[in-house]
Amino acid sequence: MSPAGSPVPAGLLVLGLGADLCNIERIEASIARFGDRFLNRIFTPEERERADRRPMTRAATYAKRFAAKEAAAKALGSGFRQGVFFRDIGVVNLASGQPTLALTGGAAARLEALTPVGHRAAIHVTLTDDHPWAQAFVLITAAAA
Repeated sequence: MSPAGSPVPAGLLVLGLGADLCNIERIEASIARFGDRFLNRIFTPEERERADRRPMTRAATYAKRFAAKEAAAKALGSGFRQGVFFRDIGVVNLASGQPTLALTGGAAARLEALTPVGHRAAIHVTLTDDHPWAQAFVLITAAAA
C-alpha cells in the first residue's frame, strides 16, 4: 500500500512526469498567422482531423494537444532535442474518449531507451482547458511485462 492507502502494483516504476500550460489565444494567433505551415509542423493528421471537427473549440483543442506534446517531451526527459519532434508525439483517444499518446520516431526511441528491460511502459495523459488556458499532464510508468 502507498502512504495514502491506495494499492500500488509491485514493481511499478515512474519513468517520467511532465506538465505544461498553454495560452489558447497564442495558439489561435499562430494558426491565424502561419496557417497550415504551423499546423503541419506541430500536429499529426489525426490531431488536425479531430480539431477541425470542433469549430467552436478548435483553438482550445489544438492548445490542449500542444500542451500535451510539451508535457510529454518533459516526461521523456529530452525536451525537443535528441531527435524528438512535435509530430513524433500524437494525442489519440481511446474508444472511451480517454486521451493517450502515440509516439513515433525519436519520441518512441527515447521511450524505449527509458524503459527497463523486461518492463512495459504506459503513458497516462490528462487534458483540460478553461479559456484562455489549456493544460496537460503526462505520466510515464513501467511495469514488469
